Amino acid sequence: MTSRVAARPLAAPAPSPAGAIPLADIAPWAVFAAIVALILLYFVSTEQGAFALFKGMYVHELVHDGRHLLGFPCH
Repeated sequence: MTSRVAARPLAAPAPSPAGAIPLADIAPWAVFAAIVALILLYFVSTEQGAFALFKGMYVHELVHDGRHLLGFPCH
């Protein structure tokens, strides 16, 4: 007994439309990234140079090479 059933090709799933990400979803992450960037910029550019939040030279020595690489004077 041979049955003659036509094989149907499997249909590929329909691609989902690639739309823009809503601004409301991006805004909190953008604000967070900006705050982190400003904190890092403060530590590289100012901490224990003209102004210090922490006592000692630990932060200065930690970011010393990065400070010179970015063109900030420190001595």
